[in-house]
Amino acid sequence: MPLISVKNAAFAYDGQVVLSGVSFDVQTGDYLCVVGENGSGKSTLMKGLLRLVNPVRGSVTLNSDLAQDEIGYLPQQNLTQRDFPASVREVVESGIRGRRLFLSRQDRQLAQEKMKLLEIEHLAQRSFMELSGGQRQRVLLARALCATRKLLLLDEPTAGLDPVVARELYKTIEAINHEQGIAIIMVTHDVHTAALFASHILHLQQTPLFYGAPDEYLNTYHGQCFAGGVCDV
Repeated sequence: MPLISVKNAAFAYDGQVVLSGVSFDVQTGDYLCVVGENGSGKSTLMKGLLRLVNPVRGSVTLNSDLAQDEIGYLPQQNLTQRDFPASVREVVESGIRGRRLFLSRQDRQLAQEKMKLLEIEHLAQRSFMELSGGQRQRVLLARALCATRKLLLLDEPTAGLDPVVARELYKTIEAINHEQGIAIIMVTHDVHTAALFASHILHLQQTPLFYGAPDEYLNTYHGQCFAGGVCDV
């Protein structure tokens, strides 16, 4: 059974449908990239997967072995996150604290392992506010990993990062997917990177324009257009 199964789902705000006809499955180890212009429904879909909004039609079904609080989530960076007054270790451990009041020795060891995986052990005592954008994203990714062993939802994880830092973060996400076997659902505007790393691409424009393999996507009109080709107006 898939980790997440979306069947003909539609979502609405104040009675107005903003995204409809969405269907896809995410299996263990999949890497799904969701692309589309601003306002195409990407953020709405993420909220639907997180059960922050319910479909008005169709369904979003989680595997019985995947609890809602076992989905790791990395939201877009914002000013509130940047001003979070805590150490790196405290931020990473908060990914576990969301599920329990007190941390065990095993919990703290888990947080340490995720910091090592993301190569931020040396930052453990640093203030989160003092970090660079790339370092903050690695801390928040380690935090998200503390919440799951199966599925990560990533919302524009490289937004605002310079190309070199973004490329390194993409490589880290790919390693998490391949080596840890954790499924990835990532919203991104970077079609070229999506095509390089993803197993599946979903292109939205209030409804799906494409769902399938990256090489097939790049041969479609929408894939060529969104990747920077010439589009008919």
